[in-house]
Amino acid sequence: MNCTTVIKRYSLSLAALFIALFLLLSAGCSQGTREEADQGSESTAAIRTSVPEETESVPTDTEEQTESAETQIPEPALGDPLDSDSVPVYTGEPFCIINNNDPEFSEPQLTTVSYEYYSELDGLGRCGVCVACVGKDLMPTEERGSIGQIKPTGWQTVKYESVDGNYLYNRCHLIAYQIAGENENTKNLITGTRYMNKDGMLPFENMVTDYVKETGNHVLYRSTPVFAGDELLARGVHLEAYSVEDGGAGIRFNVFCYNVQPGITIDYSNCDSRLTDGTAAQTEGSASVIEPAVTPSQDEQTDRSAQEVPATCTYVLNKNTKKFHYPYCDSVDQMADKNKLYFDGTRDEAVEMGYVPCKNCNP
Repeated sequence: MNCTTVIKRYSLSLAALFIALFLLLSAGCSQGTREEADQGSESTAAIRTSVPEETESVPTDTEEQTESAETQIPEPALGDPLDSDSVPVYTGEPFCIINNNDPEFSEPQLTTVSYEYYSELDGLGRCGVCVACVGKDLMPTEERGSIGQIKPTGWQTVKYESVDGNYLYNRCHLIAYQIAGENENTKNLITGTRYMNKDGMLPFENMVTDYVKETGNHVLYRSTPVFAGDELLARGVHLEAYSVEDGGAGIRFNVFCYNVQPGITIDYSNCDSRLTDGTAAQTEGSASVIEPAVTPSQDEQTDRSAQEVPATCTYVLNKNTKKFHYPYCDSVDQMADKNKLYFDGTRDEAVEMGYVPCKNCNP
């Protein structure tokens, strides 16, 4: 055997040895990789089954906070009703200031949780105190619907030429629709004069609405009708408001709005009325005419009953939106004077002029 043969056999032996070692190491690595892969699959499966179980059984911190906020509604800030005898005498202004304009809310009543409360009607069917902690979340997101079907205590449909919009009485929201979105709620509607509704209450309602929309803060708002004895018509409405987050810096008032109409004398026991010169308003169902306060003769009664009463009405036309409204509609208060046009005629005539009926008051 020569040297060349020995070297060849030695090389082959080494190659065989290397191949055997390589195969052995490869088998070990493959087994370890499979074992690790199997362990990883088991771990992933465990996570996938445990996460849904934890989600179903354990509420998140956000859910706990939300549930806690929803359940922590405070007691309504009812307060003590204002006695009608303690109200200052009406001297020609639509409202007067009570308690130096400081609302009488206690510290525990101040909250940033939005809520609203309406008292049950009393034995005479009259409304009581209404309270709301007004936030943006309470405010309406759609147009107000009709409230013509609601007849608060003492309700009459009475017209006077001297009254803005002609109608003496409005259905007045104790907490305005623009504030809390509450509309055809009998616990929130009283019979009020046009003067109280527009000149007394509306400026304060607009003030609260604008503040909440601009700041996002809350306003504690209380509206209380004030009745004397068993009278069906309130003598007025006591309004109090306080902006919570800024300690009353934005909104703070305590006022009494008089349920009166300049130039007209009102009987608060039954809502009957007459001009101060002795002219009375006679009502017939949903329509009314102004008549002298004298008893007509039999012939005059016969002549009047034979006459046909035209189905006319006073409407307010909006020259901008091309809608027409009853004068007592809330939309009329928000209408710019330049767009406002009073029209005496029939509904069909208003339609023929190109106007469409308002969806709120449904004229």
